[in-house]
Amino acid sequence: MPALHTTGSLWSAGGAFNELSVDYKARRLNDTVVILVSVQTNATQNADVNSARAFQTTSGITGLAGDINTKGLNPLFNANSNTTLKGSGATDSSTTFQTSMTGQVIAVLPSGNLVVEAQRKIFMNNQHEDVTIRGVVRPNDIGPNNTVASSALSNLEIEMKGKGIIADSTRPMNPITKAILWLVGF
Repeated sequence: MPALHTTGSLWSAGGAFNELSVDYKARRLNDTVVILVSVQTNATQNADVNSARAFQTTSGITGLAGDINTKGLNPLFNANSNTTLKGSGATDSSTTFQTSMTGQVIAVLPSGNLVVEAQRKIFMNNQHEDVTIRGVVRPNDIGPNNTVASSALSNLEIEMKGKGIIADSTRPMNPITKAILWLVGF
């Protein structure tokens, strides 16, 4: 909203410090806000499978027309089959991420809620990391010191991408590199 000026006056109706009783905190487009990120997730899953199936059949010829010996033909068909499946599996995942980042209001929704985003790029020791945090916050959830906890953000998105020596050593090798290392004997 553009500030309205009265000719000859220093007062502007939309000025940042018009409301002296209100703490300065983010509420307009491009205002800054500090996001206190604290995310901890734990997930555990266990499964057991135990099943068995048995199949058994026998068939034979008990008599033929005439005087033919059927003893050499029995059993004509004899089949046995057993199938057993027993397995178990478990997964366990844990994530902990804590930081504080200063971002800004990138949109003000019609409801008055704010879309905030913070980005950080870190270059250190041949390692490059990009961290982006984005979410929607109610203006009342922003504290008087202009901070908001990540738990107060709806539609929270945290993206952390990295490139460099650490990321390269944790990714699986491509098949060509794996084949060369196998041939050389490493």
